[in-house]
Amino acid sequence: MSGEGSITRFGVIGTGRITRRLVADIQSTDGAEVSAIASRTSQRAQWYADQYGIAAAVEGYESLLVRDDVDAVYIALPPSMHAEWAIAAAQAGKHVLCEKPLTVATSQSLAVHAACKANSVRLLDATAWLHHERTDAFRGWLQEGRFGKLGHITAAVSFFHPFQSGEHRLDPELGGGCLLDLGWYVCSLARFVAGSLPNRMVAGRIVRQGVAQRITAMLWFDDDVTATLSCGYDTSTRKWFEVAGSDASLVCDDFTRPWHDRPARCWIHDAAGAVEQLTFEGNQERRMIARFIGDEPLDPFHQQALDTQHMIDAIQESVELAHHEPSAPPPREC
Repeated sequence: MSGEGSITRFGVIGTGRITRRLVADIQSTDGAEVSAIASRTSQRAQWYADQYGIAAAVEGYESLLVRDDVDAVYIALPPSMHAEWAIAAAQAGKHVLCEKPLTVATSQSLAVHAACKANSVRLLDATAWLHHERTDAFRGWLQEGRFGKLGHITAAVSFFHPFQSGEHRLDPELGGGCLLDLGWYVCSLARFVAGSLPNRMVAGRIVRQGVAQRITAMLWFDDDVTATLSCGYDTSTRKWFEVAGSDASLVCDDFTRPWHDRPARCWIHDAAGAVEQLTFEGNQERRMIARFIGDEPLDPFHQQALDTQHMIDAIQESVELAHHEPSAPPPREC
């Protein structure tokens, strides 16, 4: 996208909490800058522009898409709005970095991909953990078979938070609930490790305040690989996984984002009880942005995102079936 010495100018759509962190990362990445930020009101856009040193504050998302000083957009809206504005951005000739989840359904994600391809713009979902140097090590170990034959994957992402009124994560019309929010992480981890979609799954949920507050799923993959996934808003902070093989297990307690002021880390436990701890440096968000504005093909990340979305669709179907049936449903075929 950006050649040597050139700058990719980002326009930011949305002014939620997630915006603050990524704006700082864009502005700290070589070859990238934030040139404009848009909100529904000029006052909110101006406040964010003043806070983060952004040149232009824009009222209305459409107004940002027609600007000549915007090459790419970062979409930081509630999930239900991702597809609409990603497609609009692609049609305006802007490259698209979209906050996760990419959309609320596989059909919408496919439409986003089609729009970006038709308009020759780059697309990436902002699942930053996939871009950390540590994740490259995970990938290499899995490919070389360091853990022996894979058996079981366990992943859990949660936090305990009594939400305030007006929180979009409690509004089903905006894509609220823990599945699209935190389930994206555990599904993406299982897909990353297994390298394919599951063959079947069964899932259940705890519903409070009109949305899923906790979801647990069991998945079956090829070669007798299984996975247990958990996500929720009603348990303490977890962002960990275990990949259990016949020879060793890989354990990570901060895979979604490294703990503050600690190096990214993981442990390998072998069958004899020996434990190796490894640490990694680097900033996953800045590496993701650099990859997005570069020329590297993004097809593997596109397939990862589409498969993750497909898994979320299947879990949603399974929990709805379980919610309406008086007895436990049979495992859902994926």
